[in-house]
Amino acid sequence: MSYQYRFQRILTLKEKEKDEVQEMYRGSIEKFEKVAEKLYEFLKKKETLEQHQETKLQNGLSVQHIRHHQQFITNLERTISYYQDLVIQARNRMNWCEEKLVDMNVEVKKYEKMKENDLHRFLQTNQQAENKQLDEVSVVQYMKRGVR
Repeated sequence: MSYQYRFQRILTLKEKEKDEVQEMYRGSIEKFEKVAEKLYEFLKKKETLEQHQETKLQNGLSVQHIRHHQQFITNLERTISYYQDLVIQARNRMNWCEEKLVDMNVEVKKYEKMKENDLHRFLQTNQQAENKQLDEVSVVQYMKRGVR
């Protein structure tokens, strides 16, 4: 008599769902990293531009150049604000995926624990049945010897 877990299909399905959520989580991490790197690039660019403008102002700069730099910095700030929003959204998505992955891991662990307990009960039942058969065989052998 071989062991067959009655919830094996459910366990397999839950493991598949967990793998899908894990893939989704990896994707959300990659997306977050890309957006965060872009934000960092724009922040670095703004910082470099402001330092450059400060240096130019000390040496003297025309009003038109100052306006041009200010306009460029304003556009950079809008871009930075946009990417900050994207980073927040990506972080929230990543956190949501992480929570979902933790929930799926817990659910899979529950089914695995149930399978482990079921297997343990199955093995105990088989051991008891085997012991009972051995007892019966021993009684039959004893009875045969006693009759002679």
